[in-house]
Amino acid sequence: MSDKILFQCDYNEGAHPKVLERLVQTNMEQTPGYSEDKYCEEAREKIRKTCGDDSLAVHFLVGGTQTNVTVINAALRKHQGVLCAVTGHINVHETGAVEACGHKVLGLPSPDGKITAAQVAEAYEAHIHNDSFEHMVQPKMIYISNPTEVGTIYSKAELTALSETCHKYGLYLFLDGARLGYGLAAPDNDLTLPDIAALCDVFYIGGTKVGALFGEAVVIKNPELAQDFRYLIKQNGGMLAKGRLLGLQFDALFTDGLYQEISAHAIAMAEKLREAFTAKGYNYLAPNRTNQIFVIVPDAHLAKISEQFEYSYDQRIDATHSCVRFCTSWATKEENVDALIRCVEKL
Repeated sequence: MSDKILFQCDYNEGAHPKVLERLVQTNMEQTPGYSEDKYCEEAREKIRKTCGDDSLAVHFLVGGTQTNVTVINAALRKHQGVLCAVTGHINVHETGAVEACGHKVLGLPSPDGKITAAQVAEAYEAHIHNDSFEHMVQPKMIYISNPTEVGTIYSKAELTALSETCHKYGLYLFLDGARLGYGLAAPDNDLTLPDIAALCDVFYIGGTKVGALFGEAVVIKNPELAQDFRYLIKQNGGMLAKGRLLGLQFDALFTDGLYQEISAHAIAMAEKLREAFTAKGYNYLAPNRTNQIFVIVPDAHLAKISEQFEYSYDQRIDATHSCVRFCTSWATKEENVDALIRCVEKL
């Protein structure tokens, strides 16, 4: 087993102690299955309250890919596809899961992981004005993630423009929030959970990467998508028999602001690293203020860093430089951040 310090992802650790405490405290209780227990309902109520909308449907699933597939299947007919950034998670990191279920992913160019309302309008207009439109996959849903795959975030103005464009063309807007806590805690963020709930047809709040052992909370505003959603959870293998394990975790995360508190810790640790990288003269693939730092490093420096630390390799930049990702999380120890900073300063 490696004794290196790990910065390659934000799910290296297990769960926040308060989440584990709730699981242990209730371990021997008898409850109904399939997320129909009191703890799941309490978690739903807390999420609705935090989102500022009592009408929202809230469902719990185990993981991100499963969630993306289930939501997209709920929204689309077989001839319809989903528009996203070419770097979008469903396009490059889910082994074609969405397309294996019968829906084409329609990638749009993106230098920063985001797509714009203008791109969506252009793609939709190009489709409907093409003489062969009925021979082509019809765009019906927009998929975005916040933060994106390169750590950038959407502003309220950008999300509002996307929402308005979706309403204009009759498209669904779906926000993947696997790392949502870290986006909301970023210093340059101006979005709130109530904003996201109001502007999106459906989104999810990530637990797996933000303090839970596992689990994602799907929040549905559009009643068209909420109809029969539990059927699709079951059909897509996402209906956990011991569903209360999901509800308990989100109940703990949404008690006394824990979700926000631990997300802010990850951002604080990332800010320390970012300051050190910038002071060293490193540049960035896509500058951001979230917990994913895509930094361009000389290969000679990486060789030294690799002796003590793990990171994710992203891409080659030129003959002597590579872009790598350092990821902080709710559980990142400041002493480990300081160790990496000392290593970088000595290079």
